[in-house]
Amino acid sequence: MSINLSQTDEQIDEQKKDNSDTLVGRVAKFLLKFNTIPLSEKLFFIQYLGIMLKSGIPLSISLNTLSVQTTNKRFSRVIKDVATNVEKGTTFTESLKPHEKVFGQFFINMIESGEISGKLEEALVQLYIQFKKQYELTSKVRGAMTYPVVILTAMLGIGTFMMLVVVPQITVMFKEFDAELPFMTKLIISISNGLAQHSILFLISIVLFIIFMTSILKTHKGKYIFQLILLKSPIFSSIIKKINLARFSRTISSLLKTDIMIVKSFQITAGVIGNLHYRKAINEMADKIKKGEKINEAISCYPKLFPPAVIQMISVGEETGELDYILGELAQFYENEVDQIMNNLPSIIEPILILTLGVVVGGMAIAIIMPMYTITSSM
Repeated sequence: MSINLSQTDEQIDEQKKDNSDTLVGRVAKFLLKFNTIPLSEKLFFIQYLGIMLKSGIPLSISLNTLSVQTTNKRFSRVIKDVATNVEKGTTFTESLKPHEKVFGQFFINMIESGEISGKLEEALVQLYIQFKKQYELTSKVRGAMTYPVVILTAMLGIGTFMMLVVVPQITVMFKEFDAELPFMTKLIISISNGLAQHSILFLISIVLFIIFMTSILKTHKGKYIFQLILLKSPIFSSIIKKINLARFSRTISSLLKTDIMIVKSFQITAGVIGNLHYRKAINEMADKIKKGEKINEAISCYPKLFPPAVIQMISVGEETGELDYILGELAQFYENEVDQIMNNLPSIIEPILILTLGVVVGGMAIAIIMPMYTITSSM
């Protein structure tokens, strides 16, 4: 995403003509609603907006320039709309509010705090740090999970090929010799015949199962139960907790640095956290703090989600008045922990996948070789 600061308003208007009055324009505008905006686009937007404002370029011109430069059409339209409202005299915060689904409550509140305090550039710096850490964390998790997903997909593909192509050919030989087959061989042949005879039904069942599970996970209750299972699982529990603790600490630290009130910071953070169990706990903490309870006392009510070390550090930060700094250090610690886990995860999962693959392939090989050995021995 390159920035050309030499563009004039007239050039920008020429490049970005609004065709919303035409039928094609209305259809295009409708389709843009389904165009997702990647986190990387928002990250670059924040970074370049901060640079342009620091260079003394007016906000409206900066926004208009960025609306041209962004490669995402939906995001370009959103930024253009914000720029138009700013040009009319509306504050940056009020111009962002109609697009809360795009920018999020956290982004808008940070900008509002920056505008009120006259520290918009500083607010953008904190936003950039927050979004960059979030982007790095997401990239690490996605990268670490790619390897096992590829291996499992390959295993499924090889297994299906064996069942549909290899096993039927061997079954014909067994039928010719009319040999007595072991239980494992009969089981594999039965599965192979079932897949071959009902392959369409099998595919439809898989598709329906995926659709059913996806729709269940989209509901609040389904997502809540699924996340609870992950939080209690021995493998994923530690990783999920560290990711959420890193995001919790980083978000509140960024909000406090822009002088947003502590209760409001907790409420905004609850909206940023994706895990419903952490979200519920943080919202309840906000209510307790609003009633006069200390932060460390409110957090100590959730020992399964927040370890004693976190509670102790927050207590120190609260007493010394350096809570934003302490939370920043906590965030850095957990981000490093997650980074290390994600780097080591492939080497941890690889032996498990190889062992599983060996057991499956070995079991199939034994089930096929045993009757063949019996046949050749009897000849």
